[in-house]
Formats: sequence, structure tokens, C-alpha cells
Amino acid sequence: MELRGMELMGRRNGQRGKPPPGIREASVATPAGTQAPDRAAARPPVPDRAAARPQSPDRAPTGTQAVDRAARLVTEVVHAPDSVTFTELAAATGLAKSTTSRLLDALERGGLVRRDDDGRFRPGDVFVRYAWRGGAEAGLIEVARPFLDRLGAQTGETVNLGVARDHLVEQIAQVDSKYLIGGTNWVGRPVPLHCAALGKVLLAYGAAALPPGRLEARTSRTLTSRAALEENLRQVRRCGYAITDEELEPGLVAVAAPVFRDGAVVVGALSVSAPASRLTPARIPAVAAQCAAQALALSEALGHRPLPEPENEHDPAPGPRAART
Repeated sequence: MELRGMELMGRRNGQRGKPPPGIREASVATPAGTQAPDRAAARPPVPDRAAARPQSPDRAPTGTQAVDRAARLVTEVVHAPDSVTFTELAAATGLAKSTTSRLLDALERGGLVRRDDDGRFRPGDVFVRYAWRGGAEAGLIEVARPFLDRLGAQTGETVNLGVARDHLVEQIAQVDSKYLIGGTNWVGRPVPLHCAALGKVLLAYGAAALPPGRLEARTSRTLTSRAALEENLRQVRRCGYAITDEELEPGLVAVAAPVFRDGAVVVGALSVSAPASRLTPARIPAVAAQCAAQALALSEALGHRPLPEPENEHDPAPGPRAART
């Protein structure tokens, strides 16, 4: 009776109790005993146009798909016995040409592939620097070839890449001169360090050491005094390149510049040689500048980054610099 009286009193005062949990109150405009329809549920679904649109095989890859495609391109370039063309890569991977172009551009920016002067693709600087961590020399010729070719095209003269071997300099790669005179093949022919431009560079930057005993006089102009040679090597370090003027062979003039790997370690030298009638004193500065520029570009491909110019100009620290003209 007491509970019944309280219920009636609540109705008279216009109060209603809260609905039990889980029951949604009807809208004021909804007739008693009915529930407003769920308009969101009743609305017909809008078709997903992006999902319904057919996927074009040429659309930009995303996520792991892009990584997989890029990895296939890198693998083809690295495993190829020689440089490969864009068309060969697209055919080998089965990718659309626009996709191949887009991915190769990204790989080139990241240093994973590089293009040579003919537009063909080779392994990029990242792979070159990794291979050179162990000091491997076997790949030096392959890496250097585009730079030798470019220097040969610029000068028209004989271009050589040399390394130190048993107190001598050995030329391991060559681009022949376009002239009949001066077309000697120097590859595999070791020559003394002190009278070759390549050898002077290796001596100046600590990549080679003179043998004990007297220095051989190959011509009347060969430097046979160790004191005179040391002064000449200081000049090599100041200029960033070496010159030999008929010191190895009468009538032969050469210039050479250092090739660095990562850090400040010289691993070889790049040279241009020609008869004295063509490589005249007036022409030497320009040819030396071209040689130094290509040697520096090759050094950067091997992971070297030039150091800032030293403040002490009397005997600056070794490092490839543009030749002074």
C-alpha cells in the first residue's frame, strides 16, 4: 500500500522514473509504443568508387609493393654482368615503363643505382662504398671506367689509372689517345715512381714509398736528388696535381691527380700523357684542371668527401683540389 501511494503521487506531480538500462527513450514525436527508424542504417550504402575502380598496372606502387618492385630493379642491376639499359630493366622485371622510370629515379637519388654517360644503369655509390670497406682493388677499374672515358673525350690524349706496386707505379687501365703519335699501351708496364706523374702523386700523398738506393736517371731531366724530389712533391700537394716534363721518356709530358677513397686514403692516381708538342706549357694548366676534376669525381664515387681548405698554405694537408690555372 505504501509503495502504491508513492507511485500515484509521482504521477500527479508529472514525474516519471528513468527507463531501465539498455532501453532507448522514444522521440517526443514518436507515437507511444513505437521507435524512430535508424536513418543511418536504413540509408542504402554508397558504393566505394575507389575500390570499384579497376586497378591500373601503371599506378604508382605503395607500401611493400613499391619496395618489392624497387628491389627487383636493384637486383637486376647488381647481378648484370655489365651495365643495363632502361628497356632491358623494364623487360626483365615486367614493370610498366612509367613505373620503371619512377622507381629508377628514386633509386638513383638514394645512390643505389647510377647512370653512365650512355644512360645505362650500374650499381650505385652505396654498393661501391660498401665494397671498398675492405680495400678491394678489383672493382676499381670498373668504377673508374666512366671517369677515364670522360677525361679521354675531353682531352683527346692517353689517360691512365695507376696504383703503387712494389716501389713502382703500375698502370691498370687506359683510354687510348685519338692521335697516332702517343698511342703506347702502358697497361701492365711498371715504371719508377720518381719520374712518372702518377708516381709523384702516390709519393706526395703517402700511397707509395721510394725504394732504397740511388734514383735512376731515365732522361737528362729526371730528378735524381731526393731533396729536389721532396720539394717537387710539396709543390704537388700545394697544386693538387703532378707534372713530369720529359722525365720518364724524352718528348713525353704528363699530368696526374690523386684518387681518394673514403677518408683521406689515396688508392691511385689518374693521368693524362701526350707528346711535348701537344701538351705544351700553355696547355698544361687546363689539362691538369680537367684531370683533377675527374679524379675528384671518381674519389667522390668511392666515398671520399673533400676536406675544407687548410689555413696553412705553406704545406697544406693532402686532399684533391681543383688545379690552379
